Amino acid sequence: EVQLVESGGGLVQAGGSLRVSCAASGFSFDEYAMGWFRQAPGKEREGVSCISSIGGNTYYTNSVKGRFTSSRDDAKNTMYLQMHGLKPEDTAVYYCNAYEVTTMTDYWGQGTQVTVSS
Repeated sequence: EVQLVESGGGLVQAGGSLRVSCAASGFSFDEYAMGWFRQAPGKEREGVSCISSIGGNTYYTNSVKGRFTSSRDDAKNTMYLQMHGLKPEDTAVYYCNAYEVTTMTDYWGQGTQVTVSS
């Protein structure tokens, strides 16, 4: 059974830091590009970051560049998103996504809530 389980969300004050994790199982983690998406109330889901399966190249949406860092540990089948300098507009449910380019297969986690108070 494929599972993506996010954890580490919570409530933090503006300017604070938080690290969310995504633990994967049931598929070949190292063959998948991994991404973080978020969805704020009343807004569409947006891509936050992506990390490639080979080389670990990372990409970020402009609003989080310089503040967020995505990483992956293929030995632990886990991806991380380290967030610094959090802003109230970062408040959202953060979702983990796994995507395999060749077969265009993707999986989603259930999400973890991140709330940034002003």
